[in-house]
Amino acid sequence: MCGISGFQGEFDPCLLDRMNAILAHRGPDDSGAYFDPISRTGLAHRRLSIIDLSSAGAQPMWDVTRTCAITFNGEIYNYRELRKGLVEDGFQFHSQTDTEILLNLYLRDGHEMLKILNGIFAFAIFDTRDNFLFVVRDGFGVKPLYYTQTPKGFLFASELKALLLEPSVSREIDPRAIHYYLTYLWAPAPQTMLARVNKLEPGMALWVKDGQIQKQWRFYNIPITRGDETIPHAEAVTEVRRRLETAVARQMVADVPVGAFLSGGLDSSSICALARKFCLPGQQFQCFTIDASGSKAEGFVDDLPYAKRVAAFLGVKLHVIQARPEIISNLEKMIYHLDEPEADPAAINVLFIASLAREHGIKVLLSGAGSDDIFSGYRRHFAIVLQQYWSRLPSGLRLLLKNIVGKFPLRTPLLRRLSKFLQFGAMDGDARIAGYFHWIDPADETPLYSEWMTNALVDELFSAPLMKSLNALESGIPDLHRMLYLERKHFLIDHNLNYTDKMSMAVGVETRVPYLDPDLVDFAAKLPPNMKQRGRIGKYVLKKAMAADLPSEVINRPKTGFGVPLRRWIKSELSELINDYLSAESIKRRGVFDPKGVQRLIDLDRAGKIDAAYSILALICIEMWMRIFIDKPIGPV
Repeated sequence: MCGISGFQGEFDPCLLDRMNAILAHRGPDDSGAYFDPISRTGLAHRRLSIIDLSSAGAQPMWDVTRTCAITFNGEIYNYRELRKGLVEDGFQFHSQTDTEILLNLYLRDGHEMLKILNGIFAFAIFDTRDNFLFVVRDGFGVKPLYYTQTPKGFLFASELKALLLEPSVSREIDPRAIHYYLTYLWAPAPQTMLARVNKLEPGMALWVKDGQIQKQWRFYNIPITRGDETIPHAEAVTEVRRRLETAVARQMVADVPVGAFLSGGLDSSSICALARKFCLPGQQFQCFTIDASGSKAEGFVDDLPYAKRVAAFLGVKLHVIQARPEIISNLEKMIYHLDEPEADPAAINVLFIASLAREHGIKVLLSGAGSDDIFSGYRRHFAIVLQQYWSRLPSGLRLLLKNIVGKFPLRTPLLRRLSKFLQFGAMDGDARIAGYFHWIDPADETPLYSEWMTNALVDELFSAPLMKSLNALESGIPDLHRMLYLERKHFLIDHNLNYTDKMSMAVGVETRVPYLDPDLVDFAAKLPPNMKQRGRIGKYVLKKAMAADLPSEVINRPKTGFGVPLRRWIKSELSELINDYLSAESIKRRGVFDPKGVQRLIDLDRAGKIDAAYSILALICIEMWMRIFIDKPIGPV
C-alpha cells in the first residue's frame, strides 16, 4: 500500500522528507511527515491510496484523542469486523481506513492486537504516553521492513536505500550475506548486505525507547505439524476450496479495481477463477501476464497459451507484455529496487507485468505466490519423495553415481535436474534437505572467495541458517514438511515475496497473496504429506479442490518456473556485463572474490561441465549492488 520510514534519536528532521522522496515510487498519491522535538521521534509516509481515497486516509495518522500516531504499509483484510467491535467498545473514528483500526486496536489491546490481525503489514506506532515506538512486521513478511541502530539512534524504513540517506548508517559489508546471496541467491533474515542493517524478521515486533531497542519478540510462528492422517480426503478437498475462496474474497477488499497475475498455471489460475466472482456487477476482471517464449531450453514451459486458454475459459480480460532481451538493460534498476543482489531475472518479469497493470489503471494485483510453499509443487519436493528410495542405496554407490553424472555436459534441463538431485544425494537427513536450496556446489563456490572472504567465513558451516532452522524443529516431522518449513521461513519470504513486493511497488502497484491467508496456511499445515505431494503429483489436494473450476489441462499441466532464457543470455547478451563487472580489474578492486576463481567458474560453465548461469549472474548482481549502494551517494538509477 505504501512506503514508511522514521526514526527515534538525534537525527536531522529533514531526513524524513529525504526518505519520503526516495520512497516516492511506493506511494505516488500523497506524502506526510511528523516530528516530535521532545522525544526526537519522526514518522514519514508515502501513500498509495487503496482504502478510503479521501484526505482522511493521510498518514502519519493520529487517533481521535491524539494519543498515538502511526505510519503503516499494507492492508488489514478483516478491518471491517474489527471496526464493528471497536465501535461497540466506544472507540471513535474520523476515517473509513484500516489504518485507524490499528490505532484503536493498539489503544484497546496493546501488543496483544497482533493476535487478531489478518493482513499484510509493516507499521510503527508512536505512543506519546511513554514516548516509545512499537514496530511490527507481518507473520509472513509480505511487507518489507529494514532497521538499523546507529550512534544517533534507531532508524527504520520499507526499503534499505532510505536508511542510507543518513550518514551515520554504517556501510560495513557483511561477508556472510555475500556468501548467502551466492549460495541461495537470497539472504535469510535478518541478514542484509550491510553488517549493521537488518531485515525485521517476519512475525517480529520491537519496542524502541530513547533511540534504543528495548525489547524484541516473536508474535507469530509458522505452523508445522507431522500431518493428520485421519483427515478424510473429501473433507480436505472441500476445506481447501472453501478457505481459499474465503481468502480471495477477503483480499478483494479495496476502493480501487483489483486485478491479478495470470501465468496459466494452477496457482494463479485458481486465484483468477475465484476472484472474478467478487467483481462489481458489469465489471470484467483484469489479468496480466508476460510472453516469455523462447525459454524451453531453460526447462520452462511456454505459459502464454495456457494463460490465454484460462482467460477465455473464465471470461476474464488478459493483457500481455512481451519479454525481451532489453530485460538485461533493466538489471541495474532491478537491483536498485530490490535493495538486495537477488540474482533472479524473474523479478524483472514482475516489474514489467506490474507496469502494464498500472497503465491499465490497476493498483492492486492478486498473486499465486505461496501455493508451492504450503501445498508443495517445486521439483525439489518430488526429489524428497524419491529420496526415500534413493537413501536405501549405500552412500558409496550414491557418491559414485553422482560422480558419473557429473562427467556429462549439463546442456539439457534433464541432466541439470539429475545432477542437482545427485549433488547432495550422498548426504543424509537435514543436510540433504538444506542442500536442495543451493545454487552452487560448495566445491565450486570456495575457490571464488578472496583471502578476506575465506578468513571471514572460517566458522560458517554448510547451510548454517537453514540447518539452524531445521534443528529447532521437533523430531518426527516428515522430510517434506521440513522442506516446506524452509520454503515458508526463508525462500518464500527472503526471495519470492521480496522481489514481488519491491518490483510491483516500484511502479506503485500493491501485490496481495491469498495463499498466505492464516486460516488457509494453518489448515494446510495439518494435512499429511501425501495430500500435498503424491508421487509425481504436487499440490495434490489443491488440484482436487479446483478441479471443477478450471480446465483439466491447466490442473494437470507440468510445473514451470517464472523465468527467462538466462543460460543462453549468459553466453550472448550478458557477455558485455560479464566483461565489465567480472573483469579481473573489477574483482581485484573490490577484494571480495578471487579473479582466477571467477574466471574458472565462467570457463567451466561455458564448457558445459557445470551449470553456473545463476551463480555468474549472482556475482554480477553483487558487484552491481556495491556500485549502486556503496560506491556513490544513493539515488535513483
